[in-house]
Amino acid sequence: MTATARPAIDPVRWHPPPVGSLPEFGPAELTVVPMPGDAPEDVVAGPDGALWTGLVDGRIVRIGPGRGPDSDVSVVGEVPGRPLGLAVARDGRLLICTSPGGLLAMDVSGDTGSTGHTEVLVDSVNFRPLNFCSNVVELPDGTIYFTESTAKFSYAHFKGAIFEARGDGALHRLDPDGTVHPVLTNLYFANGLTLTADGSALVFAETQGRRLSKYWLTGPKAGTTTRLAENLPGMPDNISTGADGRIWVAMVSRRNAAADILAPRAPILRTLIWRLPDRLQPQISPEVWAVAFDPDTGAAVAGVRMTHPRFGVVTGLVEHEGRLWMSSIGFPALAHCALPD
Repeated sequence: MTATARPAIDPVRWHPPPVGSLPEFGPAELTVVPMPGDAPEDVVAGPDGALWTGLVDGRIVRIGPGRGPDSDVSVVGEVPGRPLGLAVARDGRLLICTSPGGLLAMDVSGDTGSTGHTEVLVDSVNFRPLNFCSNVVELPDGTIYFTESTAKFSYAHFKGAIFEARGDGALHRLDPDGTVHPVLTNLYFANGLTLTADGSALVFAETQGRRLSKYWLTGPKAGTTTRLAENLPGMPDNISTGADGRIWVAMVSRRNAAADILAPRAPILRTLIWRLPDRLQPQISPEVWAVAFDPDTGAAVAGVRMTHPRFGVVTGLVEHEGRLWMSSIGFPALAHCALPD
């Protein structure tokens, strides 16, 4: 991906949520699986036992059955833009969120001549380009929901949305007939998205809002939103539903205290910091951090937290064959460990 000029920001005063606490989950024995490129942002499992991820340069990678560093890894295609959240669709295609670009579907069947063929499903919402499609899930009836982290910035400048603090993220619905409907707006960096095990609700993460929420699909609460977990001490990224219904959350970073201090103060301060070279701006401190939440109470019930010399900055995760697989925007690898109890 080529570098682009940093866009201007127009920040507003914002009051970050309080800082709660999570249990001190311990370390785990980690196996690191190198990728043929950098920063695999999300990881999902397919019905054939393979795993899928997307690299920063647009390549889509299949990781065949196997757990070791020498697992069968192959590139199956390439998309324009930066691939982010992934999901395996009912028809076997891979749903791919890209930034910039939108929501795509790629044929990964392995049939000669068709593998890697990509179709654009959504590239705009209300005639506005979809700059930061973040994560996606398909329901059994073919309805697709996807998150938009910010309406203004692309992945290359995602910190701009954090600095602005305007809460311009959203949750959208793509109906089987191809029409797109905004469902929720004014979200603070909408990110991970998953369907609960019973199909009653979607759980989504707001990275800047440091919270998880449920958007109800069925029952008396259908069409409404309730908080599942809030005031988190870290920034939630992609999420997935485990075999026992737990909601696994990739915690990409602890909250940035300096950013929280600046948020309610004069916006010009953030404008000036945004103009500084990237190395002088707040940075993510790499660590391996994943937490499982009860889908009903929101209690943190399992997890792993540690540092590792060859892996960290966890942005995606999925249960697979009794292991917790994790992806990262900070390292050229996936990693997995035994599924925490």
